[in-house]
Amino acid sequence: MAVRAGVGKPTIYRRYKSKQELVADAIESCRQEYVVPDTGSLWGDIDALINSAAQITFTPLGRQTVAMMISTASSNPQFAQVYWTKYLQPRRQAFAVVFERAKQRNEIQADLDPDLVFDLISGIMLYALVFQATTEPLEGYIRRTLHLLLREPPS
Repeated sequence: MAVRAGVGKPTIYRRYKSKQELVADAIESCRQEYVVPDTGSLWGDIDALINSAAQITFTPLGRQTVAMMISTASSNPQFAQVYWTKYLQPRRQAFAVVFERAKQRNEIQADLDPDLVFDLISGIMLYALVFQATTEPLEGYIRRTLHLLLREPPS
């Protein structure tokens, strides 16, 4: 960051009270505006969310960034909180909006917990970053998992 800005590291560090604040600003500057899809159907919205996440996460830079964030967050609670607030919460909230609309259209059960579904999908994505669980594209793998999760229970 200092090299790109054409200044020394001390100049960068003087601007921020902590490393976490610096990282939060870096996350904020790299973050794209997160648009909540509204295709008119749950599966259209889900596909848009999955495709967006895959385009960001499954690039070489995306993989490196996620690895760094997970590694740092697991040993630094302050960083974990910044990452949660600046990165994960906006995505979690977008997911909740999609699921609330789907509930209003009676596409899913009214008591479905969108936060839990988001957490499950996030876990699947992290798993897929580390292990090649399937030969199918990630988007298909996640969609298949969601179909399993969202299937109506037998009556």
